[in-house]
Amino acid sequence: MFDLSLFLRHNFARVWALASKKLTSLEIGYISSVMVTELLSPNVGPHQYPNQIRPSILPAIQKLSLAVDYITDTMVGTISKGLALLTHLELRDAPLIEPRVTFDLTNSGLQQINQHGRLKHLSLVRSQEFLSTYFKRVNDLGILLMADKCANMESICLGGFCRVTDTGFKTILHSCSSLYKLKVCHGSQLTDLVFHDIAATSLSLTHVSFRWCNLLTNHAIKSLVRNTHLKVLDLRGCKNLGDEALAAIGSLCELKMLQLDNSDISDVGIAYLQHGIISSLVSLSVRGCKKLTDKCISVLFDGSSKLELQELDLSNLPNLSDNGVLALAKSRVPISELRMRQCPLIGDTSIMALASMQADDDRGHGSNLRLLDLYNCGGITQLSFRWLKKPYFPRLRWLGVTGSVNRDIVDALARNRPFLHVACHGEELGTDPWNNIDSSYMHDYEELDELEQWLQEGEWESDDEEMEDAEDDADVVV
Repeated sequence: MFDLSLFLRHNFARVWALASKKLTSLEIGYISSVMVTELLSPNVGPHQYPNQIRPSILPAIQKLSLAVDYITDTMVGTISKGLALLTHLELRDAPLIEPRVTFDLTNSGLQQINQHGRLKHLSLVRSQEFLSTYFKRVNDLGILLMADKCANMESICLGGFCRVTDTGFKTILHSCSSLYKLKVCHGSQLTDLVFHDIAATSLSLTHVSFRWCNLLTNHAIKSLVRNTHLKVLDLRGCKNLGDEALAAIGSLCELKMLQLDNSDISDVGIAYLQHGIISSLVSLSVRGCKKLTDKCISVLFDGSSKLELQELDLSNLPNLSDNGVLALAKSRVPISELRMRQCPLIGDTSIMALASMQADDDRGHGSNLRLLDLYNCGGITQLSFRWLKKPYFPRLRWLGVTGSVNRDIVDALARNRPFLHVACHGEELGTDPWNNIDSSYMHDYEELDELEQWLQEGEWESDDEEMEDAEDDADVVV
């Protein structure tokens, strides 16, 4: 790990010339598009004659993942031409200002992708992190030109292509016969018509994501589920999806991950999952689905089938109360990640129920929870912190709370449990399923539990006294 900004531009290529010629995968967290272009351009190198071309840098690269300031035609063309063995290309930018034409991606840039014909996985995403901006110089023609060279593509991710319509997206579906993973975010002109004749294709999609594609309705999902081998379905931000979509999704018996954030589903729709996919799901998110109540918990977790669910997001549900969490705790589902941020009716009773929860493996109270996000839950007080101490939640590694007015208790908890990451500023915990899994927190938890117990042996009483002192000194609302 090092900061690329420490290198002067004219020295950068010289530094990379020292890299192993056998390097096959490269990921850089941030680099300017100009530096990428200069790095890979076959210009005259130092100490060379004017007619002597510098040999290719990183000739064996097969996978390249870059976060840049701007994705440009020049950079895309240079990468496509210079890296002959490239099979995976992931580019993501987050412009601070609206890009000028010379620092933007256009139809011409898309036409240059996959010049050597080896590319299998392509991701082009414009982030809205700093500015609400899109690839405004790319339209259906650019997608048509790209599709001509991408017939063997297996995975495509497109984010921020606001001028691409159904025509462009249908071209991808009908041209890329080997496609199994398709992700589109901020597809503002993507409609149900894209999927109207999807049965006429030979596709066997397993991973599908349409985030913030607000024009999609239940009809699109009814057509999409004809891909019966779907394992991942991400429909976050598709506000027009309702219970009819859930009825169709309920037929996907191989589905592992389902994300329905901010959709228009209700408790009635959730019931369609109960006798179908709930037994196969590993991850479920219904964040921001305002119509859901405690009833959706009792419907899903009625004990009628053995569940594999490990991740559950119930955040921003105004009608979810302690009664729903009590029903969840009684179900003994082996959940390892539970998010309930921004739930105004969740209080201390929920924490006590989760602390007492035992899964079927009988590993202790609250045994399986590794992540618990309670940020800005309206009914939680300092009483909850007594249930966050040992021996409760023995495997907990990530905790989200509101800590601006109870810093002493939060600090005391952090000292009491040194392996617990306490976040109190509203940041999201863990990782975003849209991205690759972050291995930085995927530790061997059993080993850490033993180490923690060894380190803390004999110190529990003093730590508990410290937390009790902090509780006495603070009138806390978490």
